[in-house]
Amino acid sequence: MTKTFAVVDVHYPDTGGARAAAMLSSRADLATITTARTATLEHVAEYRPGNFYERELPAIAAVLDELPPIDVLVIDGYVDLDPDGRPGLGMHAWQEQLAPVVIGVAKTRFHSATHAAEVRRGTATSPLYVTSIGIDLADAADLVRGMSGGARVPDALRLVDRLARGKLEPSDVASSVG
Repeated sequence: MTKTFAVVDVHYPDTGGARAAAMLSSRADLATITTARTATLEHVAEYRPGNFYERELPAIAAVLDELPPIDVLVIDGYVDLDPDGRPGLGMHAWQEQLAPVVIGVAKTRFHSATHAAEVRRGTATSPLYVTSIGIDLADAADLVRGMSGGARVPDALRLVDRLARGKLEPSDVASSVG
């Protein structure tokens, strides 16, 4: 059975609202993108420390709403914020049943996320911080390590960020990113 992998990101334009982007692949390395979509929300919640999900989750849900079911969702951020399981964005996405497996990939260390797996890619000396639910953390780290691209940040995460920022449109995303 083929799995569907998705990578998502959200951007907040200076004019307000949010633009969410999602890219889908049937490959765990996300080297081949089968679908790219964006969704725009006119209004989003204000940022509140510790409640980032209130701002980000509605936009992610909106972009995934018209796509086929996702098996593995990769987010820019943390699944849980500490070893005791304090929920982060990824946990809230999992609780909303956006996917049975959610993998969080963060570029900066969150002080209490001492449980996050450090993943170094390419020649980068700075790690990515990986957390997960629905999959063993070591397997999630291996998936991130194996994602397409030789840079610190996997190609799919870099491209979905550009898509969310409006620097690319869904039709611009080539079928092969790696």
